[in-house]
Amino acid sequence: MKFLHWILFLLVCLATSCATHSSLQFDGVHDDPYVTKEISLYTGSGETLSEVLHENTFRRVDTEVPNLGISNTAKWLRLTVKNGGELERLLLEIAYPLLDEVELYSPLENGNFEHVKLGEHEVFAHRKYKMPSYIFDVFIRKNDTRVFYLKVRSTEQIILPMYVRGRLSQVFHTNKDNLVSGIYIGIVFIMAIYNLFLFFSVRDRGYLYYVIYVVCAGITQMAIKGYSFQYLWPHWPGFASVGPVLFGCLSGLSALLFADAFLQLKRNANSARRVFSVFIVLFILSALLAVIGLKQKAFLAMQLTTGLASIFVLYVSYRVMIRGYRPAKYFVFGWTILLIGSVIFLLKDYGILNYNDFTSNAVQIASVIEMALLSFGLAYSINMLKQEKEMSQARELAISLENERLIREQNALLESKVEERTSELRSSNESLQSTLQHLKETQSQLVEAEKMASLGQLTAGVAHEINNPINFVTSNVAPLKRDIKMVWETLDYVEEIAVEETLSLAEKRARIKSFKDELDIDYLKTEVEFLLKGMHDGAYRTAEIVKSLRIFSRVDEDTVKFADLNEGLESTMVILSSLMREGIEVDKKYGDLPKVECHAGKLNQVFLNILTNAVYAINKKFDSKPGGKLQIETGIHADSNYIYIRITDNGIGIPDDVREKIFEPFFTTKDVGEGTGLGMSIAYNTVAKHHGKILVDSVVGRGTTFTLLIPIEQNNL
Repeated sequence: MKFLHWILFLLVCLATSCATHSSLQFDGVHDDPYVTKEISLYTGSGETLSEVLHENTFRRVDTEVPNLGISNTAKWLRLTVKNGGELERLLLEIAYPLLDEVELYSPLENGNFEHVKLGEHEVFAHRKYKMPSYIFDVFIRKNDTRVFYLKVRSTEQIILPMYVRGRLSQVFHTNKDNLVSGIYIGIVFIMAIYNLFLFFSVRDRGYLYYVIYVVCAGITQMAIKGYSFQYLWPHWPGFASVGPVLFGCLSGLSALLFADAFLQLKRNANSARRVFSVFIVLFILSALLAVIGLKQKAFLAMQLTTGLASIFVLYVSYRVMIRGYRPAKYFVFGWTILLIGSVIFLLKDYGILNYNDFTSNAVQIASVIEMALLSFGLAYSINMLKQEKEMSQARELAISLENERLIREQNALLESKVEERTSELRSSNESLQSTLQHLKETQSQLVEAEKMASLGQLTAGVAHEINNPINFVTSNVAPLKRDIKMVWETLDYVEEIAVEETLSLAEKRARIKSFKDELDIDYLKTEVEFLLKGMHDGAYRTAEIVKSLRIFSRVDEDTVKFADLNEGLESTMVILSSLMREGIEVDKKYGDLPKVECHAGKLNQVFLNILTNAVYAINKKFDSKPGGKLQIETGIHADSNYIYIRITDNGIGIPDDVREKIFEPFFTTKDVGEGTGLGMSIAYNTVAKHHGKILVDSVVGRGTTFTLLIPIEQNNL
């Protein structure tokens, strides 16, 4: 509907322009030739008509179009009109739609005044004459002179082009303005639609920014002419006063974005983009001032920002142009023309240039030329990019063909090199296979050596532990056989005395008692019980050692099972008892551990390696003297998925340079024959396969702490 509305508006403007052209011979386009007027400006301090009439301090205005500047207060003017023509019912036009309020006081025959108030405070449809300018009915008899008073108020520049005409002359003049504005709107509309289609075709953001800029600039110019209030927001009188400022700010914003994209500032003048950001912020602040009701400050801020930004954009575009970016010349020429048109328009506003059709439409004329040049510049930019792309594709094709030729030559050379290198690699591979096989055999031998070293420790410990209880058994066998022999002899003697018939019962008892006293039967009973107890203790101790050995080795467990690690530590300590010299104090703090899913035998081997090194460090420091301490502590870690095993000694400690190497294969600080250097490496790998960790904390001369973190269940990781 909006599109049809604008098309209809353009057709009406074109149709009425034809009527205007054919009828100009009957009437003028300015004041009626038979009407003369004199304008005076009130210089007093009164605010009401009665006060103005009472003071009567007026100064004649010699210019045809009064320019009263920007004022926070209302301005009063006295308009003296003499009618020398035949028409008595005339129209007074204030041809400046940006005025907020215009109030006309017309004298009546009884001496009072009739006043009519127009402005942007009321809905446009309420106006008697549906025209952008302010039109008042005035009645002046032939050859009569009447005095009218005008009260005007505006937050923007107060310019008062006033014309007194007949109705037909007013129609002709309005149609002429409609024709000019209609042509301008048509050009803006065509430019926007055309470049919008181009944007959807090429997807270049510059076209989108250009469309937004053209639309906002067109609406701004139409707002200055009053057409935006008439056609776009006729029912929003409050917005009519701030619309020119808001769309002026939007026009400035989109112009900056378009300049950034069109001039490719990121590549050609990146430092200027920071200044652009400052202007964007100023435009936004100006718009906010208008929204919150500070219209006059918003208008001044917008004008100042627009002027500074326009000059800076022209400077930047000129710099980009002289640096060799050819599309920038269209921007420079178009922007220069727009600035010239804006300067002419401003000079008209400030009274330096006369108010006429050219000066009042200078911005529109310049804007049309600028839009056309920028559109040409966009097309030229796209064509230049297209040519660069075609040249780039041609260069890439040439490079591709050259690369293809080089690849063919290199392939032939590479084939010969590959054959030569393949034979070399084949011989090297055979040598590497032989070396690898040798390394595997060496590795197997070293692992077996470590196993044999551990087996030696195990054998020594088990032999030592089993020897003592076996000695109990073997040393008690001979005395026990002797005592049993004496028991058998006693039984034989008692049997012999029992069958002797010649002896009385009393004599038999006396002889048996004498024999028992001679053998010391009571002592014999005590000795037999002692010997049997010693043999029982030795056999039980031997069974316990065998049980510990079975727990330690776990040879029957090849898969992970839940095991008691406290039990594994205890069995390891039994095996290591032969290494515990006198003076080593062992402190065991076993926590209440759940059973852990693990390879129990492999973890026992880890305990053995760490405990062996701890005992070795203690013996190195104290050398069988008192003071050595070995502490074993277990418990559940702060992370409830893990248990910890902490083994602490007060031995010689580990230096920092050695600590970094203790888990490396074949590294050892022991003397030759005392270690292979694989124990801690195997321990580290075993714990890693259990998804655990080994933490080492050591101070030279004070001792070492090994902390093992083992997950309770492997599936929870």
